[in-house]
Order: sequence, then structure tokens, then C-alpha cells
Amino acid sequence: MDLNIELLDWQKDALQDDARFKVIAAGRRCGKSHLAAVSLVLNALDGKPGKVFYVAPTQGIARDVMWHALFDIAGDLIEWSNVNNLEMDIAGNRIYLKGSDRPDSLRGGSLKHLVLDEAAFIKEDVFNNILRPALSDRMGSCIFIGTPEGRNWFYDLYEGAGEWEDYERWHLTTYDNPFVQRSEIDAAKKTLPRWSFNQEYMASFDAQGSEYFNEEDFEIVKKGPKADGDYYVAVDLAGFQNAGVKKNKRRDSTAIAAVFVDDDGHWWVNEIDAGQWTLNETCRRIFKAVEKYKPVSVGIEKGLAQQAVMQPLQDQMRREHRVFHIELLTHGNQKKEDRILWALQGKSQHGMIHLKKGKWNADFIDEAIQFPSRMAHDDMIDALAYIDQLYQKSYRKEIIEDDWEPQDIAMGY
Repeated sequence: MDLNIELLDWQKDALQDDARFKVIAAGRRCGKSHLAAVSLVLNALDGKPGKVFYVAPTQGIARDVMWHALFDIAGDLIEWSNVNNLEMDIAGNRIYLKGSDRPDSLRGGSLKHLVLDEAAFIKEDVFNNILRPALSDRMGSCIFIGTPEGRNWFYDLYEGAGEWEDYERWHLTTYDNPFVQRSEIDAAKKTLPRWSFNQEYMASFDAQGSEYFNEEDFEIVKKGPKADGDYYVAVDLAGFQNAGVKKNKRRDSTAIAAVFVDDDGHWWVNEIDAGQWTLNETCRRIFKAVEKYKPVSVGIEKGLAQQAVMQPLQDQMRREHRVFHIELLTHGNQKKEDRILWALQGKSQHGMIHLKKGKWNADFIDEAIQFPSRMAHDDMIDALAYIDQLYQKSYRKEIIEDDWEPQDIAMGY
């Protein structure tokens, strides 16, 4: 049975690919809904038993987006339909349009094909706990499709699809639809906030742009400072990874910032080592940073993680015959956002923070330009912000030691 369906090149590529799970991140008006409708009809016509589900964030959205689109494609092939229940039969197979906001209505199905539309706006548990098991007995296929909404589970899914077996991914922008005039897209680019245009038209997973930092605020350099100064090492702990446990992108990382502060007040960030490590590995990396940079001050964020790291770190000091004092860093009754801004915003905007070129640069800048989004990590910029507290403590100590003299030797004041 032939269907007269017109498809864009990227739609043909996605439909013909053999991957069982397909993740498609696409800008507005890319042709996502048309692809979804075609896949539903083709899977209903494949002659295999099983249900076909289309799931949108709400049933109302499912109806508005997909009901008429299916009639436009399938036409007379639709043998029966019920608009109240949003169901239809094509060649003996039923297509159901569902809303993820009513998860109980998704249970009990044995699915041969599923389309999860606007996946970024659907709760991860709805797929993991209800829909994914429904695909298992028939080895059903699934298309995850939508425009990004920051870095939530849809982002993790898209990233994983580049590595996982039986997954494939596509990234499309509105420019990839030849039926949308480029002049219209360019006009939107001129008037919309940059983060909004990038997300809605360019399908960027970056969260709403930072109100405080821009990429241009941080100079990447190959050469070090010209003025004299001192090194400082600040550690922002984030708990410890159990040995053999797979890293979780959603979980915070420990970050170790090694920074040279010159006499002119410029910060030369030599490196920020960040990752999810075991307790022993965390201690080893802190010790390595101290050994490498020989800082005048080492600071670790005060808390339960700091208490856990102190004993093994002291044990390593004894083994290596190298002892260093550790300053306990605190939030100072400030919100994290305020503390980071106080430490970094003025310096970055005045060109006083320089990043030594390295693989860590992109991750750091990515954190900065998304700060303070809850969808993005801030471990590296948090560690860097603690340098200000370390520097101020060391500076005050230096002033006291150099300038204070007791007025009465006997009394000591």
C-alpha cells in the first residue's frame, strides 16, 4: 500500500535509520510533527501486532498537534476513529494519542512503537517507569523528539544517544527547513534574546543565558603572568564516588581551582580540576595540586565532605613528608549566587580573570554563561569564587604581621 508522503532529507534519513531508539533535537518549524505523524502511520501499517502511542505533555496538545495531521497523511486508510478518546484504527492497528500529565492512562499497553513529543517537557519517570517497560515484550521502537528546554533528562538522552548501542540522534535547526524563509529566521534573531533564539530556533541545550557572565569576560591565554604574586588552591567538595560506580551527569562534581593572584590583583587560573572521584582519589588530587603549585594558602569548603577528607589527607601528608595548613572556607551567610557574583563578576567584566588554555576551559565557560541556572552545574565557578576568600584572608594576615606593633611589650597591646 503506497502513501504519497513528501519528506525533507533529514526526515527520510531519520525514518530509514535502523536504530531502535531515535533522539531528535530540533528547532521550531523543523518538521518534527510531520515526522512523528508519518512514523505513527508507517508503524501502524507494518503488519505486526501491538499498539502505537503518541505521547505529548498533555492530551490537549496531543489532539491539537497530531489528530488532523494523521488524517492528512492516512486519509481513507483510517477505518475507525474516536475524537473523544483520541484513538483510530489503521489496517487493524490502533493509534492512541495520550498526555503524559495523566500517567495512569499510559499503563497496560504492549507497544510496538512510541513517539514521545516535546520530550523535554515530559517527566523522566513517565518514560522510565511506564512507557519503557511497555516496549519490552515486542521490542518496540521509540522516537524522542522536541525542542530543548535547558539541560534536563532530554539533554542526557541526546548526549547518551551518541554513545549507546541501538540509539541514534539528530540535531536540526529551523534553518534546516527550506520552507521557512531565512529572512524570517534572521529577523527573529535580531529581536529575540540570544538564549531564546538559540533554544527555540537553533535547538541549543544551553539554559537561559546568564545575566552576569559572558564568554568574552574570560580571556584564554597561553602565557602566564608578568607581575609577582602567589598561588592559591581552593576546593569545592561535592561528596565522593563509590569505586566502580558509573558517573552521573546530574550529580555535582568536586572542583579544585589553582590560581595565581598577581600583585596587580589579576587572577591567572592555571587549571580547575573537576570530576566525581572516590575519597582517596579526591585526596590524591588535592595533594597533587598543592605539590605542583606550592600555594601560600589552601582552602576547602567546610562541611561533612570536608570532615571526611581531612583524615586521609593528613595521612597522606605524613606519608609524603609534606604538611600544609588548610583554611576552612564558608559561605559567610551569603547565598551561593551572591557569593559567586561578589567574587567574580567585577573581576571578569574588567578583564582581570585569565584562563590558561586547557581542556577544562570549555566546561568552565559553559558553567559561567549559564549561571545561575538550576539546569546547569556551577562547581567550577564555585571553586574559583572561593579564591577570593582565601586571598582576602592571606592579605589580612600579611597586613597584620607587617604593620602591627604592640604599644606595651609587657601587656602585649
